[in-house]
Amino acid sequence: MTEEQSSSTHPQLSPTTEEDRFSWLRLLRSRRVGVATFQRLLAEHGTAQAALVALPEVARAAGVEGYEACPPGIIHAELSAAKSAGAQLLCLGDQHYPPMLAEIADAPPLMWAIGDSALLSRPMLALVGARNASSLGTRMARSLAQELGEQGFLVVSGLARGIDTAAHLAALQTGTVAVLAGGVDTFYPAENTKLTHDIARNGLLLSEQPMGMAPQARHFPRRNRIISGVSQAVIVVEAAAKSGSLITARDALDQGRDVLAVPGHPFDARAAGCNMLIRDGAQLVRNAADVIAALPASAPAQRDLRDCAATVTAPPPPPSRKRSLRETAALHQQILSRLGPSPVAEDQLIRDLAMPAGRVGPTLVDLEIDGKIQRQPGGLLSLSK
Repeated sequence: MTEEQSSSTHPQLSPTTEEDRFSWLRLLRSRRVGVATFQRLLAEHGTAQAALVALPEVARAAGVEGYEACPPGIIHAELSAAKSAGAQLLCLGDQHYPPMLAEIADAPPLMWAIGDSALLSRPMLALVGARNASSLGTRMARSLAQELGEQGFLVVSGLARGIDTAAHLAALQTGTVAVLAGGVDTFYPAENTKLTHDIARNGLLLSEQPMGMAPQARHFPRRNRIISGVSQAVIVVEAAAKSGSLITARDALDQGRDVLAVPGHPFDARAAGCNMLIRDGAQLVRNAADVIAALPASAPAQRDLRDCAATVTAPPPPPSRKRSLRETAALHQQILSRLGPSPVAEDQLIRDLAMPAGRVGPTLVDLEIDGKIQRQPGGLLSLSK
């Protein structure tokens, strides 16, 4: 008997009594029982109680002798810890279980939540990125999280250093969900202890791990599937070519979610993953309006949000008419001729060009990706050295 990683069969009914919930938790905490095995056992035996009785024989048939299910005392201790922490148990099929997460093949049967679980009924967007984020990256994360929160979205991230932290901080007032790799009552990283408490008061902490479980390396990739699973789309702000953020993006694609990415300088290793995603077809993101415009028209609450996308403070989407190569080259030359080694404010450059920001913005991104210009802290631009 091995722990499987995916399944397409969900239990038909959520537990309705405390005894049922206890048995679900005990079955899931039993050795070598993963999500897929849990689902298969429930499908074959009807209830978690019956599955627990059958489990030793199932293990014996798989070549595991002397198998015992998780002792009841461990579950009593976990439930006691959850009560002390004010955690709520969300079961697959419950009213407050995230509806989009319930659709994925390997949805967690049980999750612990601390905070306002009613938030999970709102439309959610994941915002993830590098732990060693740049100044521009954290500014971009804050801007996106704040503006998307103001437009009615719940911002989801993983409470890691860098981009995740910036996103949570900016969305505290409008609503944010932190999906943890360890127990929902653990504090990791330690410097985010205050932020964890703030999210518990104003948002929601979520984890499939047992109470008190310290995060381990193998937990993070599994955590990432929940971040993407609860969300309509995943926005990657900064990511190296091999990073956890790209695992989240891959999970999102496997789950049928949209993937969006913020472009970065080609010489910056922290932007390599985002640039690769854009190269491979991810939607390029400059601001919250780009995110809203990229979401499916049928997505909850999006029809009205599209109408107000133009009020987002960042530049609006580019005009629909495509410019000719001659016009594009001319605009490139105008921009490059006005820049030098000394940084110039982007808004000042746009005023000097006497052109709409929506026309200049995409061209600046093109020149940055080409390595001809570079962005400096404070919204400044200069020629690349």
